[in-house]
Amino acid sequence: MEIDLKHIKVRDLVTDYEDNEEQGVRAYGGQLDVRPPYQREFVYKDKQRDAVLETLRKDFPLNVMYWSVRDVDVANPDEPLYEIIDGQQRTISICQYVDGDFSLNINGRQLGFYNLQPNEQDQILDYEVMVYLCKGTDSEKLDWFETINIAGEKLTPQELLNAIYHGPFVSAAKRYFSRTGCPAYRLASDYMDAKPLRQEYLETAIKWKQDGGKIDEYMRDHQHDTDADELWEYFEAVIAWVEQTFTKKYPKMKSVKWGLLYNKYKDEEHDLTDLNKKVDDLMGDIDVRNKSGIYEYLLGGEADTKLLEVRLFDERTKLAAYRKQTKKAEEGGLSNCPTCAGIDNANKTRKYDFDEMDADHVKAWSNGGKSDIHNCEMLCITHNRAKGNR
Repeated sequence: MEIDLKHIKVRDLVTDYEDNEEQGVRAYGGQLDVRPPYQREFVYKDKQRDAVLETLRKDFPLNVMYWSVRDVDVANPDEPLYEIIDGQQRTISICQYVDGDFSLNINGRQLGFYNLQPNEQDQILDYEVMVYLCKGTDSEKLDWFETINIAGEKLTPQELLNAIYHGPFVSAAKRYFSRTGCPAYRLASDYMDAKPLRQEYLETAIKWKQDGGKIDEYMRDHQHDTDADELWEYFEAVIAWVEQTFTKKYPKMKSVKWGLLYNKYKDEEHDLTDLNKKVDDLMGDIDVRNKSGIYEYLLGGEADTKLLEVRLFDERTKLAAYRKQTKKAEEGGLSNCPTCAGIDNANKTRKYDFDEMDADHVKAWSNGGKSDIHNCEMLCITHNRAKGNR
């Protein structure tokens, strides 16, 4: 890859700046593609954005940027076209401020670019950013993009996949899943804890569609699709099923892998009144530690209590139960494990140490038993493991 250093004034950089959702972001007199296919969306927080402008205002050095020399403009063969490899967030921050999109706190006052004195405006416009112009193949540009971003805000796995499999499918999918206030966010924000701009909605939708399989395989197979309608229709169906099946919204719903449950249970019939009553009951049960596991537990026929991470007895409760059982066992001359004491074997009168026993529910939690001292029974480890959930 060939790399040359160029100094570009801000006034030239921001010329003909345009941010168009469909066409992308352009600047530098239309010669610069600010958001090529492999770039992430604009994700700078206000503090990061403001710091870029403060760097310019104080004439501090701004980190070097990297542009790829992409094509030659047929209409202007002496003016090549470029795309940003690294520096998109800084470039958009600068262009947005000069374009009047936000203001800065300067000496206690909120001032937009248009509020500055002419000399203050010129100071920003005459600032020179350092840009390395890079020439190379598409694969070289992608490798370089990944390498130089290691030191910055790390790319998410989905952002890298968007780069590798860029094409019409990625562009179409972003309109559904990757914009601020995008259709996916409006539809599913009550059921997902995800950020559209970091490609988390898109990543999740594909993962669900693949039933937990490899995302890159789906993107490989659909890279050249002219739309993302299949993925969007699937995502809509998942959320519609969730809304129809579970009528009350709980915060813990956001960590449920809804697509995987939809794939497995969508064709099963349930008594929705009974189902939702059980959801309410389990949400209110202090022994259920994993509230997000409630949905899979109920859809699966209440067979796997491990999904709920039912609260175990604490050490104080277990020790109290152990002492109570041991005292009673000594009085009767029997084992302090009730199961051993009740059968005729070599351990019928054995006294177990505390660390040789474990706690279990007298009445199983699944049958309404609670995790408190009144329902705590200490069994030898052998019989505790054998009892299971009976």
